[in-house]
Amino acid sequence: MFIINGNVEFLNYIHQNAEMGKDTINQLIGISQDEEYKKMLRSQLQEYNMIYDSTDKKLKELNKEAKDINAFSKVSTYVMVNFKTLTNKSPSHISEMLIQGSTMGIIDITKKLKEYADADEEILALANKLLQLEQNNVEECKKYLQ
Repeated sequence: MFIINGNVEFLNYIHQNAEMGKDTINQLIGISQDEEYKKMLRSQLQEYNMIYDSTDKKLKELNKEAKDINAFSKVSTYVMVNFKTLTNKSPSHISEMLIQGSTMGIIDITKKLKEYADADEEILALANKLLQLEQNNVEECKKYLQ
């Protein structure tokens, strides 16, 4: 029973992490004024969507509903992103924000991978895909720092 519950918890964690990435990137696509930069953001969005959809599908296979991020967290993140980009919408500034967020994500998912080391292989693969995405995002965003 623990393994199944652990799998569900871990899947929901991955799901919510991908959801936060999706929501934030979507918001930043609307804020950014640089078309080349938006292409990079859309590419990241596609990856988050893939992980989000995969976790949703896997949870349904386990007869569980995905737990989305609560409304307060969504609103506070939305407001924070708007505030931080109010006076500076440059790719460099947005990249700095994304690098900070992805770095926190890398730390969190690495801890979770250790905590849920016995999880189902498919779930571990999704978690590692999320970790790789966050690491790639940091590298991609570094190119825009000035």
